[in-house]
Amino acid sequence: MPEAFIYTSTPGRIVFGSETLANVAEEVERLGCARALILSTPFQKSDAEALANKLGEMAAGTFTDAAMHTPVAVTEAALEVYNETKADCVVALGGGSTIGLGKAIAWRNDAPQVVIATTYAGSEVTDILGQTENGQKTTVRDPKIRPETVIYDPDLTLGLPVAMSVASGLNAMAHAVEALYAPDANPVTSLMAVEGVRALKSALPRIVETPEDREARADALYGSWLCGTVLGAVAMSLHHKLCHTLGGGFDMPHAETHAILLPHTAAYNAGAASAELARATELFDGDLGGGLYDFARSLGAPLALADFGLKESDLARAADMAVQNPYKNPREITRDGILDLLTRAHAGQRPITT
Repeated sequence: MPEAFIYTSTPGRIVFGSETLANVAEEVERLGCARALILSTPFQKSDAEALANKLGEMAAGTFTDAAMHTPVAVTEAALEVYNETKADCVVALGGGSTIGLGKAIAWRNDAPQVVIATTYAGSEVTDILGQTENGQKTTVRDPKIRPETVIYDPDLTLGLPVAMSVASGLNAMAHAVEALYAPDANPVTSLMAVEGVRALKSALPRIVETPEDREARADALYGSWLCGTVLGAVAMSLHHKLCHTLGGGFDMPHAETHAILLPHTAAYNAGAASAELARATELFDGDLGGGLYDFARSLGAPLALADFGLKESDLARAADMAVQNPYKNPREITRDGILDLLTRAHAGQRPITT
């Protein structure tokens, strides 16, 4: 018989399938809205403008300066455009940076959100907002942060570069692995987490081999949805604390940092959370941390924090920052333990399970 638990189902509408981009206008109308501000990064500016043209009068305008780690200054600029154009909702087209901007706007003015996910970030189904100001990344959780509607159209991910696909997919897997040992994990979220990891473990090698494989792209989106959903249902622990520390404090790239740290944080907690991680560990031949590292290496994923500008001299300060206000974690978070973890991740060494 399962132990007693509490599971709160998260609200939200998921529209999944090829050519579902055509449903944007209908989804905006379902929210009772008529003037959508289209959001994107500069990289996807042309896609945002094309979507605005398709929506016609339903598009209030575009804001295409979304940036990594959701800088507060960028959010404030977007809010000005939102108010000037008399928008009544946002449509976020893209990955984590754009989705984060939409969530930051909604947290401030409760704007309804439609997300068109074009990576495997998973943040589109969480109530979590990470934002950066003055070199520090902070996290907020609030029900109004979670987007009301998410559109998953595998066709939109066919052009996602392989390197970005891999880093994004490993980022999503990190959400699920962390959810397994979260202090408020339960049988329902754990089932979803393991299935999300399984789907991405199957999909990512196929994407590397054949980037235009629609079935593999759909499987990856399915897995990222599950991984994001479980993260949105439980508390965060060591892994996300470290990623927020490196992202906000050292301007490290979001998805790549998650991808690099995942094997190391899994190995750090493997002994203290062996029962919780057992089913995920089986997927990686009995060694979760080492198996995740080998899997990432087989995909050509980034393995070393040093490759993204983090200096060895930064590690001690990063460890000091990470142990301040630590999240609940199965294994005690100590400065020496974190410094050792970061040192191995900095050098790209295979993690040691403890």
